[in-house]
Amino acid sequence: MGDGNGVTVGVLGSYGGRNVGDEAILTAMLDRIRAGRPDARVVLFSRDPDHSRVAHPGIDVVAWEGVNRERISEHLRDLTVLVLGGGGILYNTEARRYLRLARTAQDHGVPVFTYAVGAGPLTDEVDCTWVRTTLSEAAEVTVRDEESKLVLEEAGLNRPITVTADPALLLQPGDGGGELLRAEAVPSGVRLVGMSVREPGRAAEHLDEEGYHQLLANVGDFLVNRLDAHVVFVPMERDDIRHAHAVASHMADAGRCTVLHGTYRPQQVIDIVQRLDLAIGMRLHFLIFAALAHIPLLPLPYAGKVFDFAQQIGAPALRGVVRENAGLLLAEVDRLWDERPARAAHTAARTASMRLRSAETADLLLAYLDRIAPRPLALRTAPTSASPAG
Repeated sequence: MGDGNGVTVGVLGSYGGRNVGDEAILTAMLDRIRAGRPDARVVLFSRDPDHSRVAHPGIDVVAWEGVNRERISEHLRDLTVLVLGGGGILYNTEARRYLRLARTAQDHGVPVFTYAVGAGPLTDEVDCTWVRTTLSEAAEVTVRDEESKLVLEEAGLNRPITVTADPALLLQPGDGGGELLRAEAVPSGVRLVGMSVREPGRAAEHLDEEGYHQLLANVGDFLVNRLDAHVVFVPMERDDIRHAHAVASHMADAGRCTVLHGTYRPQQVIDIVQRLDLAIGMRLHFLIFAALAHIPLLPLPYAGKVFDFAQQIGAPALRGVVRENAGLLLAEVDRLWDERPARAAHTAARTASMRLRSAETADLLLAYLDRIAPRPLALRTAPTSASPAG
């Protein structure tokens, strides 16, 4: 385990896939590791090494998809610890891919630290077996919400599981959003309502594509007519752009909306979200960014993680994104607008509490590193992690 020349932290998650939420998680995690253990070398296992090297300079990046076990083992055996997560990586057919690599690390005597992961849907017995055999031997298992803890327990994992919160909650909005919106020709001096849509897929397998496109188009028209607002679609990954255009194509007032097309870093998306008056969305990290910016928000739950976040943040959460809920959804949008000052204050208080829980994940990792690889004398007076700002 390790090479005896310092601390080497491996990080394995859905990184390099160009999903803004996953990159936000990684950004926050790396900030905490650097603050608490500046002596640590970080090795990122990436799905797209070229992207990761540009997005996260100063760390070592290696490919892991399509790479044979022997070559991966060369990198794994040099680690002090392998950090698995964060983000929603433990679900049907996908969990086994990550856990197979984690198991290989364990076979080389490298401990695995599960970092604020999301789990579910997780019903496939192959994936459940990987969860039980790999995570039962992990140094620590932390998940980002109660739903994920329940999913792992139902998969048969019988060990302590710590619930913290999503790592991206430790990021902070800045002031660059206005310039970015101007570059996308979003009108100024008008009310802006952000919307987030996503593609159906393995993490959202029950979505009726045509149905939710029409439903959100109805919401967009309502926002234009009721609030005299301009709708800004904020993609969190590239395929969201296509679905945003599909929603806009169903709107009667499609000229009163803009689909953002830029390729943005997490910090830039948070800055954009801060310029909004209201946020309505499906993507978890779009909602997290709205919460960080203290923007009144309405989650559109397509999966347990979004419903769980809505409950934690104290926001209304409809059961499912289906046409039958159109009346309820429009009523909630109307209420959200009327109550926005109180909702914003409530969101800010809940978000502060969640940020503290998010910081606990890094604290646990840094404390574990201090136990297995004590810091050099020069660093022992440094804090184990920075407290959340703001």
